[in-house]
Amino acid sequence: MSRPLTNQELHNLAMNHVGKELERRGFEFIAINSKLKKHPQFVCMDKNKQYFFVIVRAVILPENPNNYDVVWMETFKKHAQEQDAKVLYAGVGLANPQGDEL
Repeated sequence: MSRPLTNQELHNLAMNHVGKELERRGFEFIAINSKLKKHPQFVCMDKNKQYFFVIVRAVILPENPNNYDVVWMETFKKHAQEQDAKVLYAGVGLANPQGDEL
């Protein structure tokens, strides 16, 4: 019998999805942090040597994965700018086609 995924497992699932997409787009991973609520989840670099801080957020649908805390994000963007990095936000919508629980 299956069981609902924990918040950490949902976060890891979203990170796997985002990590594969970053890899497909040619980003080089500098650091990875899979701990829940520790940001950024990925520090990576593109082919032009530009650093990116990637924030991953797992969201249970129908909640909108594009929504985030604007005030917190502005604070984080300031931190990234101090490190000469850009911020990418990846909200990942997750759903179970067989029911409400994941």
